[in-house]
Amino acid sequence: MLVATKRFLRGLEDTAEVSVPIEGDDEGYLDRECPSDECLFEFKVHGEDWAEKVRDEEVFCPLCGHAADSDQWWTHRQIEHAQAAAVAQLEAQLGAALRMDAQRFNRRQPRGTFVSMAMEVDTRHGPVALPPAAAEPMKLKITCTECACRYAVIGAGYFCPACGHSAAEHVFEQTMNGIRASMDAVGRIKAAIFDRDVAEATAMLVAESGLQAAITAFQRAGEALFQRLPLAPKARRNAFQNISEGSALWQQATGRRYEDHIDVDALQRLQVAFQQRHLLAHRQGLVDEEYVSKSRDTRYRVGQRIVVRPEWVRETTDIIENLVLGLRADIPASAGSQPSD
Repeated sequence: MLVATKRFLRGLEDTAEVSVPIEGDDEGYLDRECPSDECLFEFKVHGEDWAEKVRDEEVFCPLCGHAADSDQWWTHRQIEHAQAAAVAQLEAQLGAALRMDAQRFNRRQPRGTFVSMAMEVDTRHGPVALPPAAAEPMKLKITCTECACRYAVIGAGYFCPACGHSAAEHVFEQTMNGIRASMDAVGRIKAAIFDRDVAEATAMLVAESGLQAAITAFQRAGEALFQRLPLAPKARRNAFQNISEGSALWQQATGRRYEDHIDVDALQRLQVAFQQRHLLAHRQGLVDEEYVSKSRDTRYRVGQRIVVRPEWVRETTDIIENLVLGLRADIPASAGSQPSD
């Protein structure tokens, strides 16, 4: 009795995995998520390139550069879908085995007797979960200049998932344009939210995120440009998060400082923006004595919270673009157009 069911259950002991396909979006891009708990950045890689260019032993996060093998980049939504789909598959297979045993049992029952027995199997169950819809298409699409891997991000991406090549310089202008577009949308965002408190809080977060993204984009672009300089000294990690240190390194390699590319007033404004980014990242925007000392921003006293407006973010992006344009001009033509690894 229950021969097929017993055979199915024994077979589960030898089942190593259940295949659950994950679909890409309409353009063929697959959702991926950085496995680092400190990052969890979501991005996309074209399905063909994930299969043909990405190595099984090492994949890189476009945002933080974290490296891990290819089995660790599933998104939380994909994992939940895979678990639900696997259970549904096993339920369907068990139901088929039970129906087969029921049919066999019913065929063996004697007919015309006073007492008859029949086995019925109800295999109705909930609908099988469909693959999760890939996140909406990401506007910033990048093709790696080294390995031609196609990937897409929201905000900014600095490393190729397939080879780890720095894409910071390549995506700098796109990042700046994206930040400006976000600042232009702040008014529409506020108008679309009925609750005024929520609207103001959302607008504030958009502006603060834009400021942090602009500073990070400059840091990554500065690092990429610096690597192309033939006489570049060794720089500590995150040196280009600091205006004075980055300018001194650039002068050591090229003989020119940041002041040679933007005026003193613009440089001071950039110094304030850099210090504000530090407060947002490490102190939830609360002013401390270090901020007052380094930024020379007399608008705030210790204990206050900085206020970041969209117009300030736009001004910062303009200054950063002008500075990067000047730094690019310092690089000898023999150094090439892209940073080397």
